[in-house]
Amino acid sequence: MAEFASLLEISGASKKFDGVPALRDADLTVDRGEVHALMGENGAGKSTLIRILAGVLSADSASIRVRGEAVAIHSAADAQQLGLRFIHQELNVVPSLSVAENIFLGRPYPGWGHLGLGVVNWRQLARRARTVLEQLGVLHIDPNRGMGDLSPGDAMLVSIARAFVEEEGGQSESSPRLYVMDEPTALLSRGETELLFEVIRGLRSQGCGILYVSHRMEEIFEISDRITVMRDGSVVATTATEDATPGSVIRQMTGRSLENAFPRRERNRTREPVLELRGLSNSRVKDFSLTIHGGEIVGVAGLAGSGRSELLRAIAGVDQVRGGTILLDGCVARLSSPKRAWQRGVVFVPEERRSQALVMSGRARENMLLPRLSSLSRLGLVDMRRERKTADRLARQVGLRARSPEQVVHYLSGGNQQKVVLARAVLAEPRALLLDEPTRGVDVGAKYDIYNLILDAAGRGAAVLMVSSDLNELMGLADRIVVIAQGRLTHDLPNDGSLEKAQLLAHCYGEQAA
Repeated sequence: MAEFASLLEISGASKKFDGVPALRDADLTVDRGEVHALMGENGAGKSTLIRILAGVLSADSASIRVRGEAVAIHSAADAQQLGLRFIHQELNVVPSLSVAENIFLGRPYPGWGHLGLGVVNWRQLARRARTVLEQLGVLHIDPNRGMGDLSPGDAMLVSIARAFVEEEGGQSESSPRLYVMDEPTALLSRGETELLFEVIRGLRSQGCGILYVSHRMEEIFEISDRITVMRDGSVVATTATEDATPGSVIRQMTGRSLENAFPRRERNRTREPVLELRGLSNSRVKDFSLTIHGGEIVGVAGLAGSGRSELLRAIAGVDQVRGGTILLDGCVARLSSPKRAWQRGVVFVPEERRSQALVMSGRARENMLLPRLSSLSRLGLVDMRRERKTADRLARQVGLRARSPEQVVHYLSGGNQQKVVLARAVLAEPRALLLDEPTRGVDVGAKYDIYNLILDAAGRGAAVLMVSSDLNELMGLADRIVVIAQGRLTHDLPNDGSLEKAQLLAHCYGEQAA
């Protein structure tokens, strides 16, 4: 085979859904030894392009060359055979299986050969899985552990490891692979992200190509060599990373300049507390006390596994509370279940929207109105006219970008799926709004819309408690930031302009930063 510079060339890629263009004559090239960032707002066409490369969708028209040769990709098996590996944003795992079984899903499990057809060599499977994890620098995950017992971050590391499984008789080592990574760090801590970046740098040095999709601007400028920006299904620019700036990329993505990443707000904290935690404890949270006033936004910072999500889940009635008291508007609130919490005005937006917050096969309208169906019914029958009218109003209020509220949620972009979840929260007119990573996997334009929704809830007098791994986000929105470590509140910091990101990060690491 002749020497080639580009691992992947795709040109003239077009795709329509129901007559609506999702891709418009898109061109993209990924060279050997390159990390090529692909950026754009949700709905810009990135996912459609990736699904065509993965063999999940057929393009209406496209010319694809892999390692200099014209190819046709009709199935996932075709993509795999060509040396294309995919790491997707959403977790695609089987919780009832072990880590090792998940890593080798879709591939032959090692057997005992002539000693017994169809008999799996479980020891060899675990050994091979451990080897793959060690290549990633992941030493703390037991291959024999149940997948359902892992944290979201560890589960994502296992999903990433799946892309590095070598198949017997597959691609030769002399044929560098192309890795397509779609928001791979969305569930990872900073330490886990650094592990992945070391792997990416190693792949780049071996001549592999990485097509890297992320909405995290800092990551793009840290790890990529070139940036391609898509908007409205078309490629609008490809630029060397060293020649780009965050401002120029945002302008290319949105067609406008965002002078401020966060909307301006009026501070209107009330004197009366709305949500009070007194010595709250469960299996993870230890003696946690906090008071949030109406109109106040309190951010929660901490490392992965610190107890951030568990704190919100305890308040929302998802996880059992073992001790302490929750007060709402000065009265003891026994929030024994999410339904009971919702009835009392405590609304929880979980981290994992697809598995914990949405019915993916349902319409946006149905998902937005799920908790209010009884109030939209007469004599046990849903008033469809009233329901559609309410859904249309919510869609406009949250800036939902969809053909209509009748669109199935599965086919919405990640940012618009999150807006559906937030529309449900807005409809509840919460007294306390609990947000766990509300902008994970969301583009800059949709983030701005979501920030406005959060500020609007606070402006209506809600007490907002928000967990985020993005310290800039916490510092841009919160009135106060509390730090949690090992389930305990370690710092309660006013966000009055004097707080620095390095200081906040040091508090999160605690003694490790000393």
